[in-house]
Amino acid sequence: MTRSIVIGGGIAGAGAALALHKAGFDVTVHEAHPDSAEDIGAFLTLASNGMRALAQVDASAAVTAIGFPLTSMRVLDDTGAEMAQVPLGEAGTPHLRYRCLRRGDLNAALQAEVTRRGIGIHHGTRLVSVENGPDAVTAHFADGTTATGDLLIGADGLNSTVRRLISPDLRPSYSGQHVFYGCTGEAPGAGLPETITMVRGSSVVFGYAVSPEGETYWFARVTDAPLAADALAEDTPARWRDLLLPLLRKDTTPAADLVAATPDRLMVTNATELPTGTPWRSGRTLVIGDAAHAASPATGQGASMALEDAVVLAKSLRDAPDTEAALALYERLRRPRVEHNITVSGNISRGTHTPSGPAPGPRGASAERPGDDELIRQLEWGTDLGQLES
Repeated sequence: MTRSIVIGGGIAGAGAALALHKAGFDVTVHEAHPDSAEDIGAFLTLASNGMRALAQVDASAAVTAIGFPLTSMRVLDDTGAEMAQVPLGEAGTPHLRYRCLRRGDLNAALQAEVTRRGIGIHHGTRLVSVENGPDAVTAHFADGTTATGDLLIGADGLNSTVRRLISPDLRPSYSGQHVFYGCTGEAPGAGLPETITMVRGSSVVFGYAVSPEGETYWFARVTDAPLAADALAEDTPARWRDLLLPLLRKDTTPAADLVAATPDRLMVTNATELPTGTPWRSGRTLVIGDAAHAASPATGQGASMALEDAVVLAKSLRDAPDTEAALALYERLRRPRVEHNITVSGNISRGTHTPSGPAPGPRGASAERPGDDELIRQLEWGTDLGQLES
């Protein structure tokens, strides 16, 4: 039985643990945070492809118990006029509908499901080094403990320690936008139920959705120079609100009023990405999720791509004859799709591509990435990936 050590208990790490456990492997998770919380102020959307991946590891119920569904997308121009309203993703299938939820809530739900299934998860264990051997890999943690297995999976996010150990000189780079996230309960009637509204403003891309409880979750993407690290660490929500409002007030859309109604639940980050073609593995060590292929958030696919990674990795290990063959199979299947997302999302952030919606999802086959049918076959638990390639 392959013994897997997962570094990171976020979306990619918890998803990988659930998938590996379902495939029959021995797996433990090591999370540096003392609890499940991570970026609790930010929200995200899980697209239909991410929800499909969750369904393959029998985790749909754990996630549909939190957040709220999104079944349509409305697009407004800079005057507030409606340009379009269309179904979003696989809106007709309840467990595959897009879902809006807080990142911290999603982490907590997935980690609770990991624990419920009897998978070991150790909090407060910060990785410091990895020792690759011919027959095993050993993780060394800051508290002096170690863990040894057949495979170490780095699912430790954008600033991955595991990636740094594989590629010491590789760092995420700024992708052209800084992104504001906020939430307010003081804007009744701001939007339609189960709908994400995208506002194509004159200088800001803005999006928002309203929960059944009347809370409005919003984001704003601003193309500009990166914000300084000390400002990101020290400035207040009021400072960010004052920076954003003049840009939004150039237009006659709901955006400015939503931001003005957000007193403190507001944060901002520089959007970053990793270059394509970077190494994902060394010896018995592999990175997945944002640790391997972080993209700007313009397509909204980061969490969904991480969950796809989890399922395809577990199936590759299950279906290939040995670990080396499994990792090679995994990389052949995943790299074209996730690197396509990096490119598309980066182009949107830099203004070199105009999107038709908030995320590409699995729609649209091409020579560079799998389309609907191929992705479904890759994720479908009963499909043998070895046979799929032959």
